[in-house]
Amino acid sequence: MIRVLVVAPALAVRAGLRALLGEENDIEVLGEAAWLGDLGDLPDELDVLVLVDAALTTGGGGTWDDLEGLLLTGAPPAVLLLTDGDPGLARLLIGLQARAWGILPLDSSAEELLAALNALHNGLLVGPPALVEPLLSPALLDGKPMMESPIEPLTERELQVLQLLAQGLANKQIAAALGISEHTVKFHVSGIYAKLGAASRTEAVRLGVRQGLIVL
Repeated sequence: MIRVLVVAPALAVRAGLRALLGEENDIEVLGEAAWLGDLGDLPDELDVLVLVDAALTTGGGGTWDDLEGLLLTGAPPAVLLLTDGDPGLARLLIGLQARAWGILPLDSSAEELLAALNALHNGLLVGPPALVEPLLSPALLDGKPMMESPIEPLTERELQVLQLLAQGLANKQIAAALGISEHTVKFHVSGIYAKLGAASRTEAVRLGVRQGLIVL
């Protein structure tokens, strides 16, 4: 049995996904929500979080940081992101603390959706070539790590903050660990994003690992 939870702002999309998935004997829909902020903690028995990209908007009640926070509580499920075709989202999925991840166009067929859920349940990564190929640089295909340098070198304090971000600490916890204010932590996080060219904590950590700035 694959237990899923659906997050999509549009009622029609949630209803469609629930109806489609509910027809399958080996899939159980545990619940649904419009926004990540409506969920609270994820159910312990959850296998795959099905998430429409429109739910990851700052103004809507859910961001990538919110998703990261949910996945850091308990045993993380796999994440299936349904998107209107933005290939950049695949890069953000790489650094998530999820058991597995997948990305599909929002208009995928029922067969594609069900195949993706089964693959994710077995710990595989899922995605069509159009959305995954941007991740396959020549360096990666040759088995060489990508080591692009930051736009500007990180300061010693920014490196400390980045290391603590990689440990999953919230801004308040980082402030306590370094003996600085939470406002100062936010300032350093913004600087890290700008210098690494990152759009979220997940991407900042992933880039930090690839550039050898973080010790795991």
